[in-house]
Amino acid sequence: MTRPPGPPRPAGPRAPGAVKASTPATGQAPTPTPPQAAPAQVDKRMKLVEATMRRHGFRGNALIETLHTAQEAYGYLDDGMLRHVARSLKLPLSKVYGVATFYNLFTLKPPGEHACVVCLGTACYIKGAGDLMKAADDTLGLKAGGTTPNRKLSLLTARCFGSCALAPVAVIDGEVAGKIGKDALIARLRKLAEEPA
Repeated sequence: MTRPPGPPRPAGPRAPGAVKASTPATGQAPTPTPPQAAPAQVDKRMKLVEATMRRHGFRGNALIETLHTAQEAYGYLDDGMLRHVARSLKLPLSKVYGVATFYNLFTLKPPGEHACVVCLGTACYIKGAGDLMKAADDTLGLKAGGTTPNRKLSLLTARCFGSCALAPVAVIDGEVAGKIGKDALIARLRKLAEEPA
């Protein structure tokens, strides 16, 4: 179903808060135009995101690669970035948000300075990964996907690291900690969470 063509639109964007002129045909009073979101700040990180989209001709199939680039550059994907990517790739915001929330490698909140990723794959879970997560919650108040109030430590989960022989496995700041017990894990996490600024 196609829409009938509307009145011609003026070239160029209106200034935020600008008022549409009344049309003589309708005699309607001018209506304010809602301010548009400010474009994402252009810096070196944004240039990387833009280059990724440009390399793919601003096509929708560049979505996942663009989100990866944005997360690598900024550390997380905020609402403004998701809106910018949706607008640039001409995709519905719901699709962009759906992809960003479906894959556990994307995060919508600023990460902590340190990260601990606990494997919840079958082998790790059978060997006590659930106990590791419960201990982190009980002693540090950290749930999966959470970050300490001082932004020192984030606790994340993954489905499998491929290190099943070392179960349970946690990766702390990129270092694999295999066959780790809850006391050893909590000691390491507490040290990271309480480290001075």
